[in-house]
Amino acid sequence: MKILIANLGSTSFKYKLFDLSISEKHLAEGSVDRIGLPESTWSFIAKCSEKNASGQAHFNSHSEAIDFHLQHLIEEGVVDNTGQIDAIGFKAVHGGPISGAVLVDDEVIKVMEDFSDVAPLHNPPYIQAMKAFRKKLPKTPQVASFETAFHQTIPQKRQVYAIPYEWTEDLGIRRYGFHGASHCYIGQRIKEIEDGLTKIINCHLGGSSSICAIENGQSIANSFGMTAQSGIPHAVRIGDFDTFSLLKLKAAGLDQDTIWKKLGKESGLLGMSGVSSDLRDIEKAAEQGNQRAELAVEVLVESIRFYIGSYLVALNGADAICFTGGIGQFSSNIREKVLENMDFAGIKLDLDKNREIDGKQENRIDQIDSKVQIWVIPTNEELIVARQTLTVLTH
Repeated sequence: MKILIANLGSTSFKYKLFDLSISEKHLAEGSVDRIGLPESTWSFIAKCSEKNASGQAHFNSHSEAIDFHLQHLIEEGVVDNTGQIDAIGFKAVHGGPISGAVLVDDEVIKVMEDFSDVAPLHNPPYIQAMKAFRKKLPKTPQVASFETAFHQTIPQKRQVYAIPYEWTEDLGIRRYGFHGASHCYIGQRIKEIEDGLTKIINCHLGGSSSICAIENGQSIANSFGMTAQSGIPHAVRIGDFDTFSLLKLKAAGLDQDTIWKKLGKESGLLGMSGVSSDLRDIEKAAEQGNQRAELAVEVLVESIRFYIGSYLVALNGADAICFTGGIGQFSSNIREKVLENMDFAGIKLDLDKNREIDGKQENRIDQIDSKVQIWVIPTNEELIVARQTLTVLTH
């Protein structure tokens, strides 16, 4: 069974095509980054022929990116036609009361639309993609695997906000946690590497970032809250924020739509630096002496360190710390700053190993006498979702 797994971010579309009838064979993958920005970049890899291609183009929408890559799969001979794709799986974000992996139908899309106000950068592109695939592949089943599922094991004491309890019960306002597929994969992969590593802190750092405490393969804490707006500062989303600051913003004459737009689309690394939403651009600006860029990097680092410290307490120490995602894998600078002066917790980063790796492979980067292992592991959210998609369609 050939299953295409779609992973959509606010400005990106990535996919992997698997044949799960042949021991989870990875057939192809592709991506488009910086969607909606002047210079979008795309890449394509056909695993069967080792044919690689990449370039620049302008993509106005996620739908255009999908069209481009479906055509590419045919042109490169990965499939003869799109009818050979047996299913589409989505690493979906927020379904409110819907959790786990479910068949996509009008009701699922309606619930996602209802929760778009609390996931404005994620639910809309996923909904757009579901409708685009439905139009192009009307007979192909779709499965949504919601990111909240992995975090159902978080204890209630870390789910509930200190708000009137009827809001929790009646409105479902609580900490849900996200990036479930990524944290799930890392938890499973670390266990495969060494069975005795049971207490893991995973740092999924990218355009959207979160920290997760994993114990015995289960999530016990996640830095996200009710929405993917909270936690660590993101590319354009605010992260943790005092809600009563909204009163000051309203008093300054800002209307609600403007406030939500600023907090959800113009904050985070972009808002702090004034340079870009892309950390690579911000780090370059910081190296050139841009003080706001330097501050944005420092705030990001301090937030990550805050959650690592909190989860060291929650886990009563850690066996391993892992970095994954676009920033986690490829920014040696962020890893170095995050793990600086953590000897007291038995965490010792090998600076040479950290700087030498390219982030594309699994690498252990701690010093020989470090009590806590430090890993860089490319996440494979798509494989987790592919397995879940197959389970939904065959059970």
